[in-house]
Formats: sequence, structure tokens, C-alpha cells
Amino acid sequence: MEGGLGGNTGPTNPSDKSKVLDVKPLRTLVPLFPEPPEGPPFVCVPPNGPFLSGFSPFFPFSGQQVSQPTPDLNQNYLNSTAVPLRSVRAEPAPASGNGSHKHKSAGPSSVKKKAKRRKDSESVLTSLMNFNPGISLSERDDGNRQLVESVLLRFDALRRKLSQMEDAKELHSSIIKRSDLKAANMMLTKGVRTNMKKRIGVVPGVEIGDIFFFRMELSLVGLHFPSMAGIDYMAIKSGDLEGERVALSIVSSGGYDDDAEDPDVLVYSGQGGSASRDKEASDQQLVRGNLALERSFHRGNEVRVIRGLKDNVHQMSKVYVYDGLYKIQESWMEKGKSGCNMFKYKLGRIPGQPAAFATWKSIQKWKEGLPSRAGLIIPDLTSGAESTPVSLVNEVDDEKGPAYFTYSPTIKYSKPFKLVQPSYACSCHDACQPGNSNCSCIQKNGGDFPYTTNGVLACRKPMIYECGPTCPCIRNCKNRVIQTGLKAHLEVFKTRDRGWGLRSWDPIRAGTFICEYAGEVIDETKARQESGDGESEYILHTNRLYESFKWNFEAESSEDFDIPSPVIISSKNSGNVARFMNHSCTPNVFWQPVMYEHNNEAFLHIAFFAKKHIPPMTELTFDYGIPQSGETQADNPPANGRKKCLCRSPKCRGYFY
Repeated sequence: MEGGLGGNTGPTNPSDKSKVLDVKPLRTLVPLFPEPPEGPPFVCVPPNGPFLSGFSPFFPFSGQQVSQPTPDLNQNYLNSTAVPLRSVRAEPAPASGNGSHKHKSAGPSSVKKKAKRRKDSESVLTSLMNFNPGISLSERDDGNRQLVESVLLRFDALRRKLSQMEDAKELHSSIIKRSDLKAANMMLTKGVRTNMKKRIGVVPGVEIGDIFFFRMELSLVGLHFPSMAGIDYMAIKSGDLEGERVALSIVSSGGYDDDAEDPDVLVYSGQGGSASRDKEASDQQLVRGNLALERSFHRGNEVRVIRGLKDNVHQMSKVYVYDGLYKIQESWMEKGKSGCNMFKYKLGRIPGQPAAFATWKSIQKWKEGLPSRAGLIIPDLTSGAESTPVSLVNEVDDEKGPAYFTYSPTIKYSKPFKLVQPSYACSCHDACQPGNSNCSCIQKNGGDFPYTTNGVLACRKPMIYECGPTCPCIRNCKNRVIQTGLKAHLEVFKTRDRGWGLRSWDPIRAGTFICEYAGEVIDETKARQESGDGESEYILHTNRLYESFKWNFEAESSEDFDIPSPVIISSKNSGNVARFMNHSCTPNVFWQPVMYEHNNEAFLHIAFFAKKHIPPMTELTFDYGIPQSGETQADNPPANGRKKCLCRSPKCRGYFY
């Protein structure tokens, strides 16, 4: 053959092995490009452009691009264009004529359906990216409490939307789902984040005790930037020169032999040296994060500590709690379980900070019964009516409990709603599946499954329709969330100045169902009578005016409720734990109307969901609303039914009804 690789010529006699081919390594070869007469010019541009005339971007680079500052390599930003190999489903190999396995070829209709699903998915993702960041450059560098909460709410709304989409595609795809990473990537691309400026010590707007369910949430609010590494650090500038690196924060999540017995002391293991599938365990090196911790030990600067703990509700997940500021007291090296040397750092919590991890440790002991809960009056005030016990506690005074009432876990109707049009049960004989367009219950919800796979509310809706007793699907169908009872371990406790309140021993994720408002459905006449007796806090009116707020993702539909007729529920004589929830002008809980049917009779339920992540032992509150005309209080609000609000929220109205 003439003109071989690199212009080398092989021997004329193939059997003559005395001659050695002069073969050069491939990296020395010069690539050949076609001359202008032979073809179009060779063009190489980055995926984000700029593009020459006659060339256009392709999906997903066809959307509007936002210029970004040069990233800090220590921040472990995600690449929006990278697709992990494990997320790509391999196509089955074609069967040979003599093979024993035969594969059914996809017909034209199947190919068209796949193409349509792909196109619809791309269209939705493009629309999801078309939102206004609404954050100035200065707010990206330095945040505040309102901004931190806004970023977290927007992230979780986007994550829930993506999770809902992934659940619907699960029947047609084997792609590994990571809606948290996708949502964070989109947020970073659009610049929806805060506290980008690295700093030692307190992060503006982040409070001790705040909880996070995803590592990327820590990065979005500037508490801990790396998405994987346990140590975050920065170089301290000295004049115009970059000085030594110091540690800013650490995440202790049990990956090493970290000691967590004393809530105010943490023995933290350095990073690196762990065994993996590709390499054996090795000695840790005094570089990067380990070196930064050593420098911080000698400098004595504060280090933020985030504790990673197991999520009791979702066993495969973790909850991250911000435990405040620590200082490194000692450092040494010792042999680990692998037999290799590892660095150890003893950190002590700075006194005078609010309790965070210590509260978690106390709750763990209460659940184990050692010691018993201080101030405990009754271990379970529901007397077994709920699958999870609800304790009654008073650590304030000698009162032995609230006024007598009958505990009822659900609402009581004298007569149900009559549907305008007949509604039929679903025909799912196992469990209703997201993406199943034939499920009538999903059709009633506008074609979307109302909950994610782990039971979290995907978005607020005018009305949510759950499967009812007539539906043949199984009892633990994912579309029966509010019918399965309490999930968190709740506690009724005596407050200092607002009577009895409700809180949880467990961390609660945003969108988690807490409880429904149980009681007796009453008419306007009886409602006026009870309100006149000063029992208005035990009445819920669905037609009151409520402070509007945005909980769904930006591009989603209306969140205004669509209730067939107003409902008034009294929990004065009969009710559940919801009757103990106090009012707040900035609540952490909201209610959502949910309906399910039995024998063509509709039953409306008022279900409470977490508005945001709620740390353990935080009081659960919702907005009682403002009366409209028709209620007694509306005739003369200042004199009749108006009460002083003690929620102490920055946005407190000063009163409630």
C-alpha cells in the first residue's frame, strides 16, 4: 500500500522479518484537513459560541446564554453540558441470525412516540430556564435572611418540578434521577444564589440550626461551596500576594471515623486516602483541605461545622444541620481502620451559640427512652388513634393539659359534597404510576402526579384529587398521601405566652404532609356562636383572605384554590393535632384542599404541608387568614374577634382573628 501512515513504506516481501517498520507514535502525526476545493472549511467553536455566519447552536446551547464570572476551582461547580456515562441507556445489540435471543424491532409508532417525548422534554427544560433571576450582583456576594430563604425555596420548587418530570419518564427511561443536581446547575447558570464571597465565620442570612436536605443547598447559600469535598478553604491575601490557605467550613457526614458523642466537640478526620474500586487505602497527605485545617489550627480562626445525619423518614438520604462556629483545639495523626495514617482534628464549639446538634442528640435519647422527656404529661394524647404517638409536654408551668376534647384523626361531614358531574374511580390494579395517561385520577389532576416518588407535594394546585376507597389500587398507592396518617413524631407543648403549640421531633422536608385539619364541618350560624364564645382559634374558614405567596416554580400555573363551596371546620369539641397549631404572619406551614370520592360522593379535606425545611423542635404555624364579609368579626374587626398577634415575625400584622 502506498502513502501509509506518516508516509512510511512497508517491506515489499511480507515474509521478510529482518526489516523493521519505521512506525512513528500517533501523537506525532499531523492531522490533514480538506483543501477548500474538496469541502467546507473546518470550523471549531466552543459549545456556547460565538458562531460564525452560516452556523447555528444546537440544543441545549440554543437558549440565551448568561455570562458567568471565572469559577473558583475549589467550589466544584457542575458542568451543565456534561452527561455522566451511567445516565445514558445503552441500546441493545442487534441479534444475529443464529443467536438464541431475539429482539423485537421498534415500529414506526414507537419511534415517533420516543421522538415526541424527547422533543416535549427538551421544550419543557428550555421553558424552565426562562425565568428572571431577580438577584443583583451585590446580593449574590452578600445575602440576608430573606434572600437565603428565597434562594432555598426557589431551588426546592425547581427540584420538585424536575423530580415530577423524571417520575413521569420513569416508565419510558432508565436514566438515573438526580433532580437536585439538575436544579442546582440551572440555578448556578442563571445566577440564582447568594453569599458567593467567601468569608471566615458567620454567613449572612444563615442561622444556626438551619437544615438542608441536599449538599448543593449549602453551596447556593454560601455556607459550604464544594458539592463533594468535606473541607472548604480559601487563601488569605497579604497585601497584593496570596497567602496561606485556611479552612472555612467542614461537613461531617460519617464518611470517616468522626466522633459525635459530645455535642460540643467534634473529632474530625482529614480528607483523602480512602479505598475505592480503583485504588487501595493510603496515608493521607498534608495538602489542600488537610493543610488548610492545620493552618487554621495555628491561626485560631473560626470554622463553620455542618453535621450530616441520617434522615429517619427517607433512610437512603441525609439531613445536614448547621451547628455553628468551632475552633480547632488539637491536631494529630493516627492509624485508621484501614491501617493507614490519617489526620485528626479536635474542634470545640464556641460557647453562647443556640443549640443545634445538641437538640438532635437529646431527641435521639428521648426516642430511646433514656432519659425520659422532661415535662412529659402523656406519652400519646391520641390514645392510639394515630400510627405515630403524639406526646404532651409542659416545661413552662403546672398546667396538666388543654381543655377536654375528643381526638379524631379525620374530618366529619353531616353530608358530603355532591359533584356537578359524575367522577369515576381509576382502573389501576397495583399502584397509580406517574406518566400513566390512562389513570383517571391523574387525569383529574391535570395529567400530573401530585406527589413525587417519596411522597412530597410537587406543587400547590387549586385542588388535588387523591385515589378514594372506590379505586382498586393498593392501600399504599403514592396517590393516597394524606390518608396514611402522621409520619413525623409530633409533640403538643405549652408555649410561654401563646397557649399550647405543635412541633416535631423529626426534621421536616419542604412539601412534606404533616397532618390534616380534623373536626366537625359546621354552618355559619354555629361558627358565629363559637367565635362569640372566644373559640375562634379552633375554627378554620376556607373562604378567608390569606396572604398570597409563591411556592411553585415560576413557570407553573395558578396556586389559587378552587373549592366548590366554602367549608367551616370546628375542632373545639372534636379534632386532632392541627387544633394546636398557632397563627403566624410568616408561617412555615400552609394548607392545601384535597378531595377524594367514595360512591360518587366527594369529601373535601384540608391538608397541611411544610412550606420550607423545618428543623426539629421548631413550632409549626399557619396563617389563620382575615375574615371576609359574612363573619361576625368582619363587621367590626377592632372590637370583635381581633386578637393581638405574638408571632414576633418581621412581617407581623400585629393582630389575628
